[in-house]
Amino acid sequence: MDLTLFDFINQSLANPFFDVVLPVFREKTTWIPLYLVMLVLLYRAYGWKRTLWLLLCLAAVLTVADQFAASVLKPWIGRLRPCAEPTVADHARILVGCGGRFSFPSNHATNHFAVAMVLSLTWLQYHAAGWRIGIFLWAAAISVAQVYVGKHYPGDILAGALLGCGLAWVGVLLYRRWAGEEAIGKGKAKKA
Repeated sequence: MDLTLFDFINQSLANPFFDVVLPVFREKTTWIPLYLVMLVLLYRAYGWKRTLWLLLCLAAVLTVADQFAASVLKPWIGRLRPCAEPTVADHARILVGCGGRFSFPSNHATNHFAVAMVLSLTWLQYHAAGWRIGIFLWAAAISVAQVYVGKHYPGDILAGALLGCGLAWVGVLLYRRWAGEEAIGKGKAKKA
C-alpha cells in the first residue's frame, strides 16, 4: 500500500508545474520569510519575554524531535529512501539529491508537524480554528512534497507527523509546568 501510494504521488500526480515548485516548496530556507513574520506576530501578541519563552520551547521540541528521528529511529529501523532503494529508484522520479540513506521517519514531517503542534497548542490556541487547520495543512503539504520529489514513502511522512505531534504535545506540557500557564495565554490585553 505504501509503495502504491508513493507511485501515485511521485508519478501519477507528476506535472511540469509541481516539478518546478515542489522541490523549492519543501526547502526549509524557503520559509524564512514566514518564520520572520510569525516572530513579529508573536512579539506583538506576547512581548519579548513570553516570545523568548515560546521560542525556547519550540527550539527544545525541534531539537529532541529532529535528533530522535535522525539519530535514533532512522538508523535503528534502517528503511532505505526510495531514491536509495534499487528496486524503487529505477522507476521513481527523483527530483532532488537523495541525502542520507534512511527514510523512516521523515525529519521534514517530524519537524514541521512539531512546529505546527507547538504553535497550535500555544499561540494559535486562542485564534480561529482556521489558523490551526492552516498550519497543519502547511506541514502536510511540505511533507507530501517529500514524497513527490522521491525522498520519502507516505508511511515515513505519517510516522514523522505522529512523532512530531506527540513530542510537541509532551514539550508543551513540560513548558506549561516550567514557564507557567501565563506564558501561553492570550497575549497582551488590548487597551480600550
